Amino acid sequence: MMEPREKTYFELQREALLSEIAVSFEHVLANINRLNRSLESVITVGNEFSSVEALWSQFENVMAKDDKGDAQQQQQQRKDEGHAEEDVIDGK
Repeated sequence: MMEPREKTYFELQREALLSEIAVSFEHVLANINRLNRSLESVITVGNEFSSVEALWSQFENVMAKDDKGDAQQQQQQRKDEGHAEEDVIDGK
């Protein structure tokens, strides 16, 4: 039977470093999982505001249409006033 030989300094250091790396990877994995859960929470909270965002978007669209309508009305009024002035000048 062979006697187990003593490990060299290099082998001992290598084992120590490998175990340290393994522990570090475990910490990285735990932190990535924590980050993933946090991101999922943020997404969930964001999704809860989707109905509010849709309502504001609708409101904004309605207001934009009203602004365009008002601008067109004002433009039409100016044209009408311009024609009325021409009629007065022409004596109609």
